[in-house]
Amino acid sequence: MRTLISTAFISLDGVVEGPGGEPDYRNSGWTFKGVEFVPAAFELKEREQRESTAVLMGRVSYEAFSPVWPDMAEFAHYRTMPKYVVSTTLTDDQLVSNWGETTILRSIDDVAALKRTEGGPIIVHGSAQLNHALSDAGLIDRYHLLVYPLLLGAGKRLFSTTDKDTQMLKLVEHETYANGVQKNVFDVVR
Repeated sequence: MRTLISTAFISLDGVVEGPGGEPDYRNSGWTFKGVEFVPAAFELKEREQRESTAVLMGRVSYEAFSPVWPDMAEFAHYRTMPKYVVSTTLTDDQLVSNWGETTILRSIDDVAALKRTEGGPIIVHGSAQLNHALSDAGLIDRYHLLVYPLLLGAGKRLFSTTDKDTQMLKLVEHETYANGVQKNVFDVVR
């Protein structure tokens, strides 16, 4: 069974919406505003590219990332990595042609089937709504969180608000950087 890792830039109050400057979000680009850049805080992002063997995202995140990430040196490894997009509306002719192999999955059941295949870790980028569904289905195995010392108030949140049993997490790695950003890596306890 493959490991499914949810990775996120997240505000202290749980907002994950628009961290990199994606248009149409109230607080777009909040990771660049008022928080000093500390390169060591991004070691986790570099490690994710080295250790992951596939990328999973929802349609909205795919539509935000696919015009930009294929040409970014920071995400070069993702060009060759298989990508999976969970969407009921996206069609193959809407996929970009310069980002390597991309497969559309139509349901959370398709993601569960992908997890049962052979291979290494699958990394989930962005995709708040998809994260909710994956969490509710018990499919997330690990969280990689870079927690920013700010409160955004409104916006899409990483964690589902579904009324369900308590889900325990085990902190397996953490660090706090000079700019107040915290790296928290949690395994989901089963």
